[in-house]
Amino acid sequence: MARIKPFKGVRPPKELVEQVESRPYDVLESEEARVEAGDNEKSLYHIIKPEINFEPGTSEYDPKVYTEAARQFQLFQDNGWLVQDEKEQYYIYAQTSCLPANNNQEKTQYGLVIGAYSEDYKNGVIKKHELTRRDKEEDRMKHVRVNNANIEPVFFAYPDNAVLDALIMKYAATEPEYDFIAPIDGFGHKLWVVSDDEDIKTITEEFAKMPALYIADGHHRSAAAALVGSERAENNPNHRGDEEYNYFMAVAFQASQLTVLDYNRVFKDLNGNTPDEFLAKIANNFVVEKKGADEYRPQHQHEFSLYLEGEWYSLTAKEGTYDEKDPIGVLDVDISSRLILQDILELGDLRSSQRVDFVGGLRGLGELKRRVDSGEMKAALALYPVSMQQIMDIADSGKIMPPKATWFEPKLRSGLVIHKLD
Repeated sequence: MARIKPFKGVRPPKELVEQVESRPYDVLESEEARVEAGDNEKSLYHIIKPEINFEPGTSEYDPKVYTEAARQFQLFQDNGWLVQDEKEQYYIYAQTSCLPANNNQEKTQYGLVIGAYSEDYKNGVIKKHELTRRDKEEDRMKHVRVNNANIEPVFFAYPDNAVLDALIMKYAATEPEYDFIAPIDGFGHKLWVVSDDEDIKTITEEFAKMPALYIADGHHRSAAAALVGSERAENNPNHRGDEEYNYFMAVAFQASQLTVLDYNRVFKDLNGNTPDEFLAKIANNFVVEKKGADEYRPQHQHEFSLYLEGEWYSLTAKEGTYDEKDPIGVLDVDISSRLILQDILELGDLRSSQRVDFVGGLRGLGELKRRVDSGEMKAALALYPVSMQQIMDIADSGKIMPPKATWFEPKLRSGLVIHKLD
């Protein structure tokens, strides 16, 4: 069962939150962060993208960059831009967005900011669905070590829970601690502090009834946090298991509230095939229908959209090309990878191939069309989104999803709450 705890969050004063908060470190390049931070010395990018404090071109993995992160984190605290709460408590974080996946209707999802137990990651109570890369784990480990804190949260999903939903709605009817519209995407963000002892007890007890929590986004941060926790335990001769370093920060949302967007593919060539030859080979495993020049989005599972030479095509996987009983084999990302990207295009390892790129669904089909029409790419493939239930089923089965299968929106804003390890 899931073990969580409240914690003394480190966070900006109410009047400074919009100057401090930022996008997550891994959704933008160093130069983008440099531009977004501008002359704002309070921007969290000085901590999570500290290479912006050096000359352009400085590697984000340079040892001096990690040292700068710690210096900036201390500076933010010394200047009162980040202040630690006096009491261990939970926080409620709400995101309001308008996304094509929700028919451009306004939707709000509510998450609980918690301290997740590192041992639960190692023993499988916190379930993953993606592989992690050791180099990325090591980068996040260095960042956690040097700051002695989880600066940014992991994104979790948990099984729907009526008790927690009622508690969250009680707070949602009150004045939030933070309430702002983020620049660039225009999504709304609110935060409430849960300091009532009975409510804290209820949250802890309800999570203790859950057989599993699911990583939606942040696999490398989860792995890094668990590894740092293990290091601390091994180096502490008086380790008990309840120390703060045994926990890492996560924002956990009810699974049914989450929106998973399509994660699409663009490829640079047709592997020596002419467009007609390429379509003919696709027709061996798919029903191919020309849809014309207007953007065409997949309407259901096992249907794909192909953009090639100024035309959109519907590709529907034929029966027998996938296994409904296999949680991986039934996925559209697996079907397209096997039958198009590998069998026809021979792209090899999708994590390292230079002939393919991946485009998150928030950018829309227009971005696929733009990249092909510009000549940068030869063709584009749009997929129907994976469902949250499919992600949970795969995680429960112990299997791993193919690369670049899920894209969650909206992304968590960083800097609203930070978790110290002591």
